[in-house]
Amino acid sequence: MRDRLEELEREFGEIEARLGDPEIIADRKRYTAETRRYKQLEAIVATGRELRTADEELIAGDELWAESTGPERDEVREMIDDARLHRTELEAQLRLQLLPRDPNDDKNVIIEIRGAEGGEEANLFARDLYTMYQGYAAQHGWKFETLEARESPMGGFTEVIVLLSGDAIWSRMKHEGGPHRVQRVPVTEAQGRVHTSSATVSVLPEAEDVDVDVDPNDLDIDVFRSSGPGGQSVNTTDSAVRITHRPTGLVVSMQDEKSQIQNRAKALRVLRSRLLALEQERQASEVSDARRSQIGGGGRSEKIRTYNYKENRVSDHRIGLTLYQLDKILAGALDGVVEPLIQHEQAELLTGDEADTRRTER
Repeated sequence: MRDRLEELEREFGEIEARLGDPEIIADRKRYTAETRRYKQLEAIVATGRELRTADEELIAGDELWAESTGPERDEVREMIDDARLHRTELEAQLRLQLLPRDPNDDKNVIIEIRGAEGGEEANLFARDLYTMYQGYAAQHGWKFETLEARESPMGGFTEVIVLLSGDAIWSRMKHEGGPHRVQRVPVTEAQGRVHTSSATVSVLPEAEDVDVDVDPNDLDIDVFRSSGPGGQSVNTTDSAVRITHRPTGLVVSMQDEKSQIQNRAKALRVLRSRLLALEQERQASEVSDARRSQIGGGGRSEKIRTYNYKENRVSDHRIGLTLYQLDKILAGALDGVVEPLIQHEQAELLTGDEADTRRTER
């Protein structure tokens, strides 16, 4: 770990020096990459320096204990024990910081929610998930922006696309991707029977201009008249936009805004993010499997999480977590589910990291 820290401190110093280079400042793509890496290393280097100070304090404490006598020695021992505990905490923190970073950790997030199995009840549940994420964003101080919303006849969503902007969003939201199942008595049920329905959630890192280079020649852009509810200009002008990316076949439509220009800009943001997700999946040799593994077929049997209204229960099936706080979670108190998922991922990464270390030592 010490060798790794020294290597990262050297890199941190080199980047710090390069950030003042006018040539790098003029190169937007490189400057963005250098700044991002600088921020990543800053916290690691700070913890490493704090750990080094703790080591020095422990050495000084041991020397002081050896020279002390009587009651003074007990006081010094207590100080040493506290310092050793602090050092252990710092070391654990540093191990987490040194884990391989997800390349999307600093990115904003686009969430796509769709009603799946269950007809109109699935669409109503999609709206409930939308409201849950809206509340969660408010708790964390994130900006919540609806890019596109296609309402169903009873006020649900057949599809809704949202952009979340702020700090550390991807690390907290990436586990939300997948089929979500709901068990409750639908408003459309006259006999009071519990039905099971589902909605799918897809979570994408928002692509920046420097991440994805979209060739305008690869795009087919169609404009048409908005079909959804809205003001006079929304429904009577050709403001809706459909963009087709010919090389991949991806299609994105936007019609929420009155302006064709605004709809086009939103559609390009979503298109770039989908292209970034495809490229990252390709690099991981999974191509489209990763995205399909998030949303599956939308079937109830593929669920990652179940929301049971009768029991006020939320169950995350990936880690065997069950909480009887459905009302609070749907209101946005999602950390009770998100934190255990993050901890589970970190534990798996640490286990893999330790196994790699043992193999290297042998």
